[in-house]
Amino acid sequence: MALSGIEEIGRSFREWQGKEADDIRPLPPSGSHRDYFRITGGKQTVIAAINTDRRENEAFIYLTRHFTDKGLPVPKLFVANPESGICLLEDLGDESMFSVIEKEESGALSLVSERLYQEAVAWLVEFQTKGAEGLDFSKCHPREAFDTQSVTWDLNYFKYHFLKLKGIPFDEQALEDDFKRLTGLLKSVEARWFMYRDFQARNIMVQNGNLRFIDYQGGKRGPLQYDLVSLLFQARASLLPDDRQRLLEYYLDVFPGNHLLPSRKKFHQNYPLFILLRNLQVLGAYGFRGIHEKKPHFLASMKMALTNSAWIIEHIRLPVNLPEIWRCLEKAIDQSENEPAIDVQDVLTLSVKSFSYKTGIPSDPSGNGGGFVFDCRALPNPGRLPEFRALTGLDEPVRKFLGNHAEVLEYIRNVEALVGSAVHNYLERGFTHLMVSFGCTGGQHRSVFCAEEFYRRMQNRFPAVRVVLKHRELNTE
Repeated sequence: MALSGIEEIGRSFREWQGKEADDIRPLPPSGSHRDYFRITGGKQTVIAAINTDRRENEAFIYLTRHFTDKGLPVPKLFVANPESGICLLEDLGDESMFSVIEKEESGALSLVSERLYQEAVAWLVEFQTKGAEGLDFSKCHPREAFDTQSVTWDLNYFKYHFLKLKGIPFDEQALEDDFKRLTGLLKSVEARWFMYRDFQARNIMVQNGNLRFIDYQGGKRGPLQYDLVSLLFQARASLLPDDRQRLLEYYLDVFPGNHLLPSRKKFHQNYPLFILLRNLQVLGAYGFRGIHEKKPHFLASMKMALTNSAWIIEHIRLPVNLPEIWRCLEKAIDQSENEPAIDVQDVLTLSVKSFSYKTGIPSDPSGNGGGFVFDCRALPNPGRLPEFRALTGLDEPVRKFLGNHAEVLEYIRNVEALVGSAVHNYLERGFTHLMVSFGCTGGQHRSVFCAEEFYRRMQNRFPAVRVVLKHRELNTE
């Protein structure tokens, strides 16, 4: 973002709190075009969200206030400025539901993940029912309802941003005929609830063990099934079929009877329509982000979405034939099987090292020239004090000594800001390696401490980047 944007964020914080922000730090980019920053002021942190689409920003502000009034767990809205596009929001931390379940071994859900999914499903029902009560859907953006136009946009996303960008041949008229038949079926499904639109584990934060919900600004009036499918068929979550089925039944069990849920039989009949539609929409989104915008993370996710497609072809039965859609999916799956696997953790490796200038700057095995090298010798040196001489930057007394010096923390913040911009750029351009080295006189205290702190911050800030750490003089990794 341009400097003027950061200055505007700082001004919004100053007018709200009556004091200057200590630090304004960009957060990792999301799948949207909104920008997020974490603002630190004293002991308080808040999130600044900036969105240049005024109508979408107005929808977000309206929905946030409406959901807050309904007691739904969305972030507190401190400052809302539709003109500048800036909102200051409660900081919900960095741990999402997805980051929790991603750490677990693949296979059936653990007790922890099962509990999270059940809570998420129960809250989804609240958003769909209580969230719809008294909601002025005319304020939703870009459409007030999930209507024919909305379905058409999703299907065209699949055609133009997936099939065409992947070079998958198709019969244009036959595909349009299938789209028309599918749209007709979707239009017949009752749609009078709040549809969250992107209800998936990445948009569910875990704060002090409780779930909080974000990224609902695209919500509108719509059917029930779409959001449940979005959660249970999220490509990178890779839920097993038995887990998805069990959570589907749990959803129907907790749905309040006074909201006149369609019969279970009717719900089950229409459910596969939305499995297919969401899968097509996701493939289009991954094609746009991965192929057009060249973001490898989405290319890796595309393969997982095609795994869902294979399951859909084998197990989903619809009340109408959609032969061209099926043929396109089969061609895409065949094409994907012949492409090399993409490991999202290997998209970019950030190699962090500490070293002693006495033995020279570390070599870069990637052949990229060594990246950033930061000299820590101007920082306070605990090695000059007898009580620290035999210790290292890994030991708590040294960490406390250096951590209590404001200039050390400022140094690390400046490094993080500089390297963070490069990491964003490397991710956009598909680069695979960046090295960052911290040097001091002996490679034992200051460089080790700075490398450790920087390593921890970059892990939290860029969860999709593989961050590795080595202390050369200590011979530890």
